[in-house]
Amino acid sequence: MKVIIAGAGSVGSSIARELLAHRHDVLLIDPKPEVIGRSGLRGAKWLVGDACEISTLKEARVDEADVVVSATGDDKVNLVVSLLAKTEFGVGRTVGRVNNPKNDWMFDGSWGVDVAVNTPRLMTALVEEAVEIGDVVRLLTLQTGVASLVEFTVPQHSELIGRTVGQVEWPADAALVAILRDQSPIAPSIDDVIEHRDELFFVTTLPAEDELRDLLAPGNGQESEELPTDENEDDLFDG
Repeated sequence: MKVIIAGAGSVGSSIARELLAHRHDVLLIDPKPEVIGRSGLRGAKWLVGDACEISTLKEARVDEADVVVSATGDDKVNLVVSLLAKTEFGVGRTVGRVNNPKNDWMFDGSWGVDVAVNTPRLMTALVEEAVEIGDVVRLLTLQTGVASLVEFTVPQHSELIGRTVGQVEWPADAALVAILRDQSPIAPSIDDVIEHRDELFFVTTLPAEDELRDLLAPGNGQESEELPTDENEDDLFDG
């Protein structure tokens, strides 16, 4: 698989290192030539230039790439690269890094982003998933923002306990894809009985995610704590 990564900072270099370890063809684009020497990446191809310029993307032969990853620290750059890769070069799959969670709504198909990776939100979700019980936590947004992977940890007094998967009327567009119990994953069947502390993982549309919250959270006798959020983050076009 040929992968082009815009941005060779810590995130872009880490992605490249993993892909190279899996024997993929990786090209990194970065405007700073000094990053090549300090990256320590072996086997990667490099192009020094501005990934927002069509001439640079043509030189990188983006039209031949299977995936383009926009991994810079600037959301504006990541959006422009994704849009150009999709609309000008017809790349089949684009992945965009979201630096500011407030900009997450822009990383969708209208900007050419197939998969948005919101690192701050993902880290927050993982913290919430670890400490919150009885609330639906979104872990990842999939397919240009129309679907998501969410997690729900069954609290002690949940009405789900003792019921089988098949006895619960899940939302039509929410699929229970895995149960994590005692650190062991289970492929759910209709006969599996739900237990206290089970972690339920769903792939769901965004409207069905709200339906899941209505189904799982209210009336189950549980309380959940919310982590404080930072309301002072900069907007996309500030500064």
